Amino acid sequence: MQRTLWLGVAASVCIALGSYGAGATRNRSGLMRELGLDALTYGHGRGLMDGLLTVGILGLLVAWLLLGRARPGLRATRLATCAWTAPLVLSGPVLSRDVYSYLMQGAMLRDGYDPYTEGAAVNPGPYLWEVSHDWRNTTTPYGPLHLGLGKAITSVVDDDVTAGLVAYKLISLAGFALIVWAVPRIACELGGNAEFALWIGATNPVMLLHLVGGMHNESVMVGLVSAGLLACIAPERRRFAWSTAGIALIALAVSLKATAAIALPFVVWILLARYAGGAHTSWPRRVGVFTGSGAWTVAVTAAVVNLVTVLSGSSWGWVEEISGNSKVVNPLAGPTLLAELITPIAQLINEDFHYNSALAATRAASGILMLAGLVVVWWYFRPKDRTLADATAVAGTAAAYAVAFVANSVTLPWYYASLISLVGTFRAPAWVKRVAVGGSVVIALAFTGSGNHRFYDPWFLVVAPFAALLSVVLVWPRGGVDKQIGARTPSPARA
Repeated sequence: MQRTLWLGVAASVCIALGSYGAGATRNRSGLMRELGLDALTYGHGRGLMDGLLTVGILGLLVAWLLLGRARPGLRATRLATCAWTAPLVLSGPVLSRDVYSYLMQGAMLRDGYDPYTEGAAVNPGPYLWEVSHDWRNTTTPYGPLHLGLGKAITSVVDDDVTAGLVAYKLISLAGFALIVWAVPRIACELGGNAEFALWIGATNPVMLLHLVGGMHNESVMVGLVSAGLLACIAPERRRFAWSTAGIALIALAVSLKATAAIALPFVVWILLARYAGGAHTSWPRRVGVFTGSGAWTVAVTAAVVNLVTVLSGSSWGWVEEISGNSKVVNPLAGPTLLAELITPIAQLINEDFHYNSALAATRAASGILMLAGLVVVWWYFRPKDRTLADATAVAGTAAAYAVAFVANSVTLPWYYASLISLVGTFRAPAWVKRVAVGGSVVIALAFTGSGNHRFYDPWFLVVAPFAALLSVVLVWPRGGVDKQIGARTPSPARA
């Protein structure tokens, strides 16, 4: 265990050091230039830093897998999580340049521009120089809390990019700490395995790299959703007040990013099971409780989002811009993968067939399928047994996230944080756990330090499936998932 712990620490140190030369480095100024080390941000110097960063990511993955194989207790898993996070506190942005866009959008609202109708290019300055060229003329799909945070940060730090990055790092850490705190507690309440839940849902390199290293707003969003779900399922007293608080926390997450709304319909199932009585309850009562629960969930959500909108000085324009980043193309999104499989075959028949035609068709079809799939999942995971209603609802939330990310027009690695954080909290089938581990390894390896993906690199397409398979074999050498990592850990209150 000690060797595994220190391997992860050393790997995180490599990632933190490498981030300053091969991460999402600054285009203007920055720490490396101030220290006279800017030669490490381009050419052969960047190549060396990229090697250091890559070694760090590989080392972190190996340490994580060895930790899972060792079946550590909750305390040891929490220690590893904190120890591996610590060096990343000092890292620069890695695997994505999105944090610069966050600062830019906050500065736009600060300076009187509307990020829901105008792109970053309307407000030249130090932040714009760091924004990826892909996003300089693109509106933001994020909610009013996102803009409010950005506005508050840029109002304090003005146009100091370094200070803005430090502020966002602290916010990301706060969100990640909330995940680390809430996830094992949800598992205990649902009869899952708290150690496995924390290992897969927070210690996971995907979570560390993208939420702490990449500083994505998913960190706060997932943290709020996790805390909200815990409030909805945990308390034995004053349940209505706690459930309302839980809905409010999830609504706050919705005001940051709309993806969080996927959890709300399953909260209605939790309330229905709690207040409608047993299986022999009359249908009129069940319909009444269901209607009241749904109405209360909608009312609380609308009130919270509206309050955040008013306080941030933003607007409801984000509702129209949710699909605004559809220019991203990678096979993590089901429609893109399908279009890439269809196009070569179609071109054998018609050489004038274009990839964009296939992509437009698959995205349109997948949008319909996603909505239908979410409804089917929501209904399938309705409470059939009152004693298992909470676990069923959380499992349904995880399944709904999976449907959304597979069928969405655009999917990026950090989106999966919402799914990963929940997949260990309930007693999932063995194959789900294996897919979660193998998929995490592929996603962790899929992006370069600067934020470009490897999905069209032939070597990656060959290596990735073997890496996923080997990771599963390493964690479960004899395949005994339920006996070793999936063992039930009942909540003390329910034992």
